[in-house]
Amino acid sequence: MSAAPVRSPTLRPHRMKKDESFLGKLGGTLARKKKAKEVSDLQEEGKNAINAPMNPSTVDIHPEDTLLEENEERTMIDPNSKEDPKFKELIKVLIDWINDVLVEERIIVKQLEEDLYDGQVLQKLLEKLADRKLNVAEVTQSEIGQKQKLQTVLEAVHDLLRPHGWTIKWNVDSIHGKNLISILHLLVALAMHFRAPIRLPEHVSVQVVVVRKREGLLQTTHVTEELTTTTEMMMGRFERDAFDTLFDHAPDKLSVVKKSLITFVNKHLNKLNLEVTELETQFADGVYLVLLMGLLEDYFVPLHNFYLTPESFDQKVHNVSFAFELMQDGGLKKPKARPEDVVNLDLKSTLRVLYNLFTKYKNIE
Repeated sequence: MSAAPVRSPTLRPHRMKKDESFLGKLGGTLARKKKAKEVSDLQEEGKNAINAPMNPSTVDIHPEDTLLEENEERTMIDPNSKEDPKFKELIKVLIDWINDVLVEERIIVKQLEEDLYDGQVLQKLLEKLADRKLNVAEVTQSEIGQKQKLQTVLEAVHDLLRPHGWTIKWNVDSIHGKNLISILHLLVALAMHFRAPIRLPEHVSVQVVVVRKREGLLQTTHVTEELTTTTEMMMGRFERDAFDTLFDHAPDKLSVVKKSLITFVNKHLNKLNLEVTELETQFADGVYLVLLMGLLEDYFVPLHNFYLTPESFDQKVHNVSFAFELMQDGGLKKPKARPEDVVNLDLKSTLRVLYNLFTKYKNIE
């Protein structure tokens, strides 16, 4: 009879250690669930605060926007404002402008918050507009490096804008934090300062939701943020000249100035059997401006260079812009007026352009 096989002793883990391991895992799981619940509760608290009965607008809050430190605050645009056609137009106009300026850099901006926050595009934009090189690293991946670049870029911007009375409504943290309101304020100021050849929509405002944490509770308020006023008011930050004074304080003399300018332009346009009776409208499509420059400088302007019978707004802007180029070729400074303002029947802008011509060519027969 064979002997029963000898079984090797089975090593069993210590009972207490197994329990400790189990409890440890259980404790870790409970801790994680508790933490997740706290986060969830805080997020819910934020949403409830936003959706309180006193606030008519329903705002979609990102979870991170409700995780605030004591006395910290976050701002976000009310979704209804984001759907406002004028707000959308403002963003589109600014994006198109940036892409036009930076076309040689092969930079294409699609979303302002995501493409401008790190300072790279803002650096290129300012360098192109101001025709100067900034002493910053070309590429910075770290947050510290990006903020250092932003600091340098924004300091250069502030040096340009402060003398003209602009209120600075942005800073490094708000731009780097992808705050769209701050980014828009910055771009509007740059566009106005550098006389961008664009037409910003006027009177653009948005509703902004401000979330603050006070004594552990989230509080919300709604404020109206004005992004643009009128072109006249925004441009007024940068220039006041004789025509401003004329319009504001001596309207009785305006007719005298207009009559003098009409006499001047007709003296030359009559050579082509053309006559001007209304300065406000007859120069708005740019055709008379182009022909007038040819007469004043004594050359024929090829008809393929401009639209003789412009129909669209863009064609009219092209004509006025082309006339401005001819003026600069003739030795005049770049007109202070924008082509879009002349096309939009802005009398003061038209008078500025014609008066510059009158000053230089008044003695030409």
